[in-house]
Amino acid sequence: MKVLDKVFVVTGGGSGIGRELVLQLVGRGARVAAVDLNETTLAETRELAGEKKDRISNHVLNIADRKAVEALPKEVIKIHGAIDGLINNAGIIQPFVRIKDLGYDAIDRVMNVNFYGPVYMTKTFLPYLLERPKAHIANVSSMGGFLPVPGQTLYGASKAAVKLFTEGLNSELVDTNVRVTVIFPGSIGTNIAVNSGVAIGMASAEESSFKVTPASTAAQVILDGIEKDSYRVLIGRDAKMMDFLYRLNPKSAAKLIFSQMKELLSQV
Repeated sequence: MKVLDKVFVVTGGGSGIGRELVLQLVGRGARVAAVDLNETTLAETRELAGEKKDRISNHVLNIADRKAVEALPKEVIKIHGAIDGLINNAGIIQPFVRIKDLGYDAIDRVMNVNFYGPVYMTKTFLPYLLERPKAHIANVSSMGGFLPVPGQTLYGASKAAVKLFTEGLNSELVDTNVRVTVIFPGSIGTNIAVNSGVAIGMASAEESSFKVTPASTAAQVILDGIEKDSYRVLIGRDAKMMDFLYRLNPKSAAKLIFSQMKELLSQV
């Protein structure tokens, strides 16, 4: 589905990939309802759009709050007139520790934001999308959603849930006007660690991992995938390589990732 003249809802629009998605969507002629928990960074995104900022509306809410999510479509329609696309991009990582050391508060927070957030958004917006001539849902999973990353096991489980949720949704909607895409970013240059409260650990992880893909490149790849109605989109050489290796030999691929992360794990 071409994004020109369409209305998209983008979660996590205040920073990282989400901010780039908002800016690039309006750059391609779309209108955007940008969603984020951080009012300040969301306002910054809108200002960065310059003369196109009037094509963006800001909506401050927690996607893990189902009642707040359910009130959102009417707000968006009141401003933009319709809803043609949904990009569930918002997400957080867990503290960089083994499962035995991960508290239940952190477990609940990661699952609520990374999995239930997209579920709430999808269920809430799907009836409106089904009314449009063409519509699209894109859910951001992760390379960690198909490949185990020690120290991020619960995060990976939340993103694996997003993966299968999105693939199942695709099958359920195959005979409708709504196309569905699942996104698998590798290492992306964003501030997700800061937003998740684990900045020091993630900085070390990036130093010991693969080359980082800029958030602007990730957003471009995602939007290209949406415009092609792609089933799945891999972002970065790391995601593409590990997708291939994991299909070829899952155990060896898991060992390779462990070798990349074991020094960081030994510090916690």
